[in-house]
Amino acid sequence: MGKHVLVIEDEPNIIEAISYLLRQDGWRVSTHFDGASALQRVFEAAPDLLILDVMLPGRSGFDILRDLREAPQTRELPVLMLTAKGQARDRETAEAIGVSHYMTKPFSNQEILAAARELAG
Repeated sequence: MGKHVLVIEDEPNIIEAISYLLRQDGWRVSTHFDGASALQRVFEAAPDLLILDVMLPGRSGFDILRDLREAPQTRELPVLMLTAKGQARDRETAEAIGVSHYMTKPFSNQEILAAARELAG
């Protein structure tokens, strides 16, 4: 089986689209929708790649990313951040925290696949 990706996103249609696309490309896909319990889910799943939304119920993707970068077991985890927030300030915040790749919605299937393949090596 291929590499494992965890998608943390609260919009069901986006979860479905990304999951389908990545499964077709040979990935093993897990999903989660809640920001409050996202950190624990990442530790349990131990994915090769994390796709993380910025705006989640319970906790922001920025806060989750900050905690992931502080934890030794996830410091190097590739994180692809997806967001409807395309402002330069949000991108700068994500980059300062240590995001691996920042992508705004809407995105193309090819963009997601190319970024996932590149990040997970």
